[in-house]
Amino acid sequence: MHILRKLSSKIEVIFVIAGAAILISLLFMKPFVGVADNGDFLRIMGTMGLNYGVLDEPYEDRFFSFSHIHFSYDSFFRGFYMSSHILLVGLARFVGMIFNGSMFDIRVLGAMFGVLLLTAGYTIIAGSKSRSRLTSIVLAALLLFVFFDIGYTAYFNSLFGEPVSLIFLLLTAGLGLLLARKEHPSKTLLVLFFISILFLVGSKTQNAPIGVGFALLGLRYAMLRSDKGWRKLAYILSAVTLLGSIAMYVAAPKDFKNINLYQTVFFGILKDSPDVEGDLKKLGLPQHLSVLANTNYFQGGTAIKQDAPSMTADFYDRISHMSVLKFYLTHPGRLISKMEYAAENGMMIRPYYLGSFEKSEGKQPGAISFKYSAWSEFKKQNVPNKLWFVLTVFAVYFIIAVIEWLRRIDMRHRVACELFILIGLTGLFSFLIPILGDGQADLGKHLFMFNVIFDAVLIAIVTWIVYQISSVVMRRS
Repeated sequence: MHILRKLSSKIEVIFVIAGAAILISLLFMKPFVGVADNGDFLRIMGTMGLNYGVLDEPYEDRFFSFSHIHFSYDSFFRGFYMSSHILLVGLARFVGMIFNGSMFDIRVLGAMFGVLLLTAGYTIIAGSKSRSRLTSIVLAALLLFVFFDIGYTAYFNSLFGEPVSLIFLLLTAGLGLLLARKEHPSKTLLVLFFISILFLVGSKTQNAPIGVGFALLGLRYAMLRSDKGWRKLAYILSAVTLLGSIAMYVAAPKDFKNINLYQTVFFGILKDSPDVEGDLKKLGLPQHLSVLANTNYFQGGTAIKQDAPSMTADFYDRISHMSVLKFYLTHPGRLISKMEYAAENGMMIRPYYLGSFEKSEGKQPGAISFKYSAWSEFKKQNVPNKLWFVLTVFAVYFIIAVIEWLRRIDMRHRVACELFILIGLTGLFSFLIPILGDGQADLGKHLFMFNVIFDAVLIAIVTWIVYQISSVVMRRS
């Protein structure tokens, strides 16, 4: 017990030291590990003044097979991609120019993400401390084992937006717990909490609706203090979050919306449909579009080009995500079958078709690193990728959260429980939104946020069980 007491009193510091050692080993030691570009880097680079390091690089070297350390500096806003991700890339670009004015080193961005991940873990541990020292130690160990896995952290050395979703989901949870834990939380902490939420909401268009839930939760955080200044600040920040969520969705480029709608219908609803013509009729679409069933937006050689002028009147002007939602609500069996498919693809943290190494390492094209991958590989190979298992895990999680809410009558504990419930609901939303918003196209990668929350849910359940057992032992002793 004495050892546990010494460990738990410094567990946040030990966590940071251990986490930093893992990140240095994975991201900054040779061989370099990142994630190869699948074409998504272009929108970030065009916005934030970056370009490929080798302009005449062959297609097969630039995309899918190999990661890249260096990128060239270019002019800003050669396009515009609305995302909180660009703020972090812009800051990294500024810092990178200080150290190397000729080429941008992606590891500068990786280091920024690493510091933020360590901060997120620190706040979660500090915000979850209880009388059970063992619980804090288990929580820290699980955070290191799960969220420092190469499946998550390899993204840090890339221009993908996934790290923003991962880090600010965890940081939001940690800051929210710290606020609820303190008897007199500070306004600074409240502002940081909402900034974290805004970065999470703004990380991807598909995360935009999440802001509505957090804006409502912000009204509950307003109750943590009775003074008018605190409540006014909480109300203002909640309103800003709601407006930011709406703005993020409205500002999404029309091209993106068209791509998503095409994928949702032709590579979603109509993919493997038993009655393509019947489904088109129910969606209010012309029958001649049946030739596009089972095709995706980027596929060449289709009978009708995805961006053909006729598609505007025949498809894009006639369909909306509300039409898709209505179809699935009136055909629940079809929705369940898509959810089953999502579950089958929902236990893979990383995209296995994108290489980890630079070409100069001499690895096979598309080779990936398995260093510190115990969790991602165990999850892929052993965790049931079935819908029943996903729903069971979330059901257990929600039951625990509701039980804790009912047995705790003070506001602070109840607000913490409501934070857990909202994070769980966000996980279910993140499971459904790729189906409703992008069909089955690259579904595994689009389920990244679901993976993050599913893993967080598992950690919460295990930690709660450890706490219950520890409490029983302490009472008996």
